[in-house]
Amino acid sequence: MYKKPTPAEMIAEYMASQREKVEENKRKFIEIYKANITRKGTDKLLEWLQNEEASDFFTAPASTRYHGAYAGGLCEHSMNVYECMKDYLSRERVRETYGLTATDESIALVALLHDLCKVNLYKLYMKNVKNDETGEWETVPAYQIDEQMPFGHGEKSVYIINGFTRLTRDEAMAVRWHMGFSGDEAMSMAGKTNIGNALEKYPLALAVHIADMEATFMVEGKK
Repeated sequence: MYKKPTPAEMIAEYMASQREKVEENKRKFIEIYKANITRKGTDKLLEWLQNEEASDFFTAPASTRYHGAYAGGLCEHSMNVYECMKDYLSRERVRETYGLTATDESIALVALLHDLCKVNLYKLYMKNVKNDETGEWETVPAYQIDEQMPFGHGEKSVYIINGFTRLTRDEAMAVRWHMGFSGDEAMSMAGKTNIGNALEKYPLALAVHIADMEATFMVEGKK
C-alpha cells in the first residue's frame, strides 16, 4: 500500500538529491578561500562555515524565488561574484584609468563573504504548486525567510565577518554597500545620498556591486 511521504521525508529526499552538487561547490569554495585568504581569524571563520550545526552556508539558497533559489545556491552565487569581480578588476580601463586595484585576499574576502547575512536565514519547506503543463498539483521544495538576527543586509555580513577577523575600511564598506542602489536604503533620499557617498569614496564597494549584479542577472539569470 502506497504511503505518501511526510514533508520531512520529502525535504530529506530533496537534500539528498542535491548533495553531490553541494559537495562539489563546497570543495571549489574552500579551494578558492584557502588559496587567497590567510588573514588571522579567517581559518576559524571557515571552520564555522563548514560546521553544519552552526551554519548552513553550503546548503542554503541565495534567495527564496529569484537567483539561486535552491540548495547550495548561496555558495554558488558567492563564487560567481568572485569570478565576476576578478574579471572586472582585471580590465585595463578599471586598473589604469580608474586606478582601482585590490589584493587577491581583499577580492576573495569581499566577494566570497558579502552575503554571509543569508546564513541561517532561509527555511526549507514543501509547498503545493500547479504544473502549468499537466494541470496537476505537485508538491515541491521551496524556501521562506526565517530571520533570527534582524540586523540588516550588508551590515549583518560585516558584523558576522568581524566576529572572526578584521576587515579593512575599504573591505567593510564594500561588503556593507554591495547592494548599491538596489538596497533598502535607496527608498529614501538620505539613503541614496549615503549609497552615493559610499560608492564614490570606496570604489571597492562599486566593484563588488557590479560583480553582484552581473552574477545575479547575467550568470545566474541566464540559466
